[in-house]
Amino acid sequence: MNQQKSYRSSFILLTVLFFLWGFITVLVDSLIPRLRELFTLTYFQAGMVQFAFFGAFFLLSIPASYILSKIGYKKGIILGLVTMALGCLLFYPAASYRVFGIFMLAYFILAGGITILQVAANPYVAVLGSEDGASSRLNLSQAFNSLGTAIAPAIGALFILSDKIKTKDEIDALVGTAKEQYLIAEASAVQTPFIGLALFIVLIAIYFFFAKLPKLISETETGTYKDALKQKNLMLGVFGIFCYVGAEVAIGSYLVNYFMDMNLVSLIKEEGFMKSIAESLLNSGLAEKDDKAVVGVFVTFYWSGAMIGRFIGSYLTKIINPGKVLGIFATCAVALILISISTTGLVSMWSILAVGLFNSIMFPTIFTLAIDGIGSLKPKGSGLLCTAIVGGAIIPPTYGFLTDNIGFKPALFLVICAYAYILYYGYRNSKKTFNL
Repeated sequence: MNQQKSYRSSFILLTVLFFLWGFITVLVDSLIPRLRELFTLTYFQAGMVQFAFFGAFFLLSIPASYILSKIGYKKGIILGLVTMALGCLLFYPAASYRVFGIFMLAYFILAGGITILQVAANPYVAVLGSEDGASSRLNLSQAFNSLGTAIAPAIGALFILSDKIKTKDEIDALVGTAKEQYLIAEASAVQTPFIGLALFIVLIAIYFFFAKLPKLISETETGTYKDALKQKNLMLGVFGIFCYVGAEVAIGSYLVNYFMDMNLVSLIKEEGFMKSIAESLLNSGLAEKDDKAVVGVFVTFYWSGAMIGRFIGSYLTKIINPGKVLGIFATCAVALILISISTTGLVSMWSILAVGLFNSIMFPTIFTLAIDGIGSLKPKGSGLLCTAIVGGAIIPPTYGFLTDNIGFKPALFLVICAYAYILYYGYRNSKKTFNL
């Protein structure tokens, strides 16, 4: 009974971390409008913010797993938190001196801390209880990660984007003290939230320092990456994570352009139910809004679906073999994309948005299936799996290239291929018995 209580307390602590890094990841998106004016950036330079995030996963996941195998999971989690706090603190000089390079370094360090937490926390949650409940637990923790991503835009709008951001021409028109005061105010809008976050993260790190976490994973160096690379199911799972992240980000990144390409704006403005949804989400009349904003508000349903689906998936993977659930969800994703390709109007729109619901359980379920049975190689396996998140930096531009040449709907067959592979991976593991 005491052991179960210890597991429960540890699970709650770790789930707080999932919420935290989801929240911070999306909160940084709110910075981009500020950053463009504060640093006078091009859109390309502003887009490099996301490249720094995925780059951290690609470059640091394997080193993080090596560090974890040396210092253990508890110290690894504390290291990840301290690294995140350092990244947040660096936002202060970046905004004060208005040097984009310092900001990019700050964000890379912040993303590096999140990478260490990902590599440490995912396998730890997987083994924090019964073997057959691994996918269920990780889905539940990831659901709170999604909750963090859902809340962050509202917090960003309240604290970071609460006042009007001036255009470059408007800033150039300011003279003397007025211009300096505006830039100081802009810097403060970036600095204050992240100083607060840094302090909060440090408090959590201190709490983890004194917390008693059960030692469930072998933290001794008993295998090499060569051994990990020989684990067939692990490596198939690595490619599964690559496909999942790439497919999810590809759809999410191009939804607004996809809807614009289908000329959905006029349909939304004319159709009563759709018009009322858009107006309630925009909190103002549609006539006052840019067309991209009108269709863009519906992207909320895509990302919210992932959060809802993870709570549902946490229950389903507890009562049904996780491999079967993964296969079913991947099949539904493929079917919905095919419906979107073959239809037009609102049917096409809602079917592609519904894919978000079925994306939900894919990352945690693939992760737990991949590390099943690899014993002390889990730190290295986790590092390889987190490295595969770089799929989010490769598949979306590939999809964009195909769209430029053959159009949005035909290009979606690339995404279908990614989900088809995930379907295969789920089917392959559908009769598996767990040995976490």
